[in-house]
Amino acid sequence: MDMSFLIIDDLGVERSSEYVLENIFSVIDWRYRSGKPLIITTNLPLAQLKQETKIEKKRIYDRILERCIPVKIDGVSRREAMANDNMQTMKNILKI
Repeated sequence: MDMSFLIIDDLGVERSSEYVLENIFSVIDWRYRSGKPLIITTNLPLAQLKQETKIEKKRIYDRILERCIPVKIDGVSRREAMANDNMQTMKNILKI
């Protein structure tokens, strides 16, 4: 894992099996110790990252919060907007 830059997309949607959490921890911990840049996207609220009680997740989130600067991005979900457009198109086609 000698990447100079790493982006992890949608953290928190993966299955929370012991195997998955250990692999995520390994990647995050390796990045944490290397001091190299890391960007993580997630839909998890910042409060959940800070207040996690399960040790398997807490040790991951603690490292993320120490190495990453949280940036909250608000707005309309792109998928929700597309779904609304698709629904309107279908209504027009079906004349309902």
